Amino acid sequence: MKSLARRARLWAVAGAVAAGLAGTAVAQDMPKTSLKVVGAWGQLTQYKNFEQPFWTKELAEKSGGAVTAEITPFNEMGLKGAEIFRLMRLGVIDFGSTVLGYVAADDARNEAVDLAGLSPDVATARKVSDAYKPIYDKFYGERFGIKVLGIWPYSAQVLFCNGEIKSLSDLKGKKVRTGNRTLAEFVEAFGGTGVTLSFSEVVPALQNKVVDCAITGTLSGNSAKWYEVATHIYALPLGWSHVMHAVNLKRWNSLDPKVRAFLEKEIAGLEDRIWKAAAEETEQGYLCNAGKPECTMGTKAKMTVVPVSEADKALLAKALNEVVLPKWAARCQGDCVANWNETIGKVVDLTAKK
Repeated sequence: MKSLARRARLWAVAGAVAAGLAGTAVAQDMPKTSLKVVGAWGQLTQYKNFEQPFWTKELAEKSGGAVTAEITPFNEMGLKGAEIFRLMRLGVIDFGSTVLGYVAADDARNEAVDLAGLSPDVATARKVSDAYKPIYDKFYGERFGIKVLGIWPYSAQVLFCNGEIKSLSDLKGKKVRTGNRTLAEFVEAFGGTGVTLSFSEVVPALQNKVVDCAITGTLSGNSAKWYEVATHIYALPLGWSHVMHAVNLKRWNSLDPKVRAFLEKEIAGLEDRIWKAAAEETEQGYLCNAGKPECTMGTKAKMTVVPVSEADKALLAKALNEVVLPKWAARCQGDCVANWNETIGKVVDLTAKK
């Protein structure tokens, strides 16, 4: 037994030495590379728990110090998110992230992966995203000179209301802050009015009754303290507010091929981790906003989390089929609808028609 234990310790030491040597080999293999990155909303858990440590710590550790990076969230730069890809096209930003819904006005393709009601769960949302990612990479490469490196979600997008809400029928007559056009069309299908506000403007808008409800991620809303100005959450996932992470192609092509391969591998791993965390963060958002003892990721509040009826789930699917999808198809030009049908349409068994 002592001999076995001794051999186990030796194997552990040998493994640690091998890992260290591998790290040294990686560092020697790649030239010293310093990167500048623009991240998504800095006050939210996605940035704090994933983006920031990935760029500022993990890359340096895994490359043996060869690859280092600085990251700043776009909101701390005075930006609202819609400008990111335009600035990347101009070469002002190298690596950057933003919510695809924020750039929907630039092209309807940006709404394709997150149409209201399209993905009722995170597993479907991932399949949809993976199916359409090559379309985004081709489109952004040709139009913006940008390479797509990853797409990942926030927690499920749900209704936060400053007042009681029991069902989708309660949206009638309400003003609702929506993060993208398809959510606005969904709200309008139930007699509400979609209102465009940036994420940072929502708290005062709810407080001052400029809007009655607002849509965001369950945990995102908790991180931004929406519980201070909202009383009810309707637990019906309307979307996932996908973030796209990309890089200016000229900057990308200027990097050493070994650095590019290293970054692609590590960013793919980051993407996987964020997707895996989305379901847990969604549930934590409900628990924290309701003030449950199981809350570990946010602030315990005192909101009412309203359960969703099967009838409302059916109404959401009906609104997608009869309102959201046709309206989106009508404004998506060129080969947009055909591409959607060949990719996302096959995943969710739907056909978009102009």
